[in-house]
Amino acid sequence: MSPKHKPLVWLHGKVKSPPFSAEARLEAGFLLRRLQRGEMLSMPHSRPMRAIGARCHELRISDVGAIWRTICHADADAIVIVELFAK
Repeated sequence: MSPKHKPLVWLHGKVKSPPFSAEARLEAGFLLRRLQRGEMLSMPHSRPMRAIGARCHELRISDVGAIWRTICHADADAIVIVELFAK
């Protein structure tokens, strides 16, 4: 990982196959890497969750049997993964 990238801190959940398909796991990794680089994501991949807090987002990853949601917080020095679930 580049020193310019923020580390990922997992409070809950894992992105692994199964239950993710290989394609969904790659998409989740791609989106998380973009957040680590400091990019601002928007719909359809990310939705701000201002009701939870500032800099909180819901990543949306489409999969074969589910749509995965990853709730994360873009902190100043890390991307914190708060929750991961299928909807």
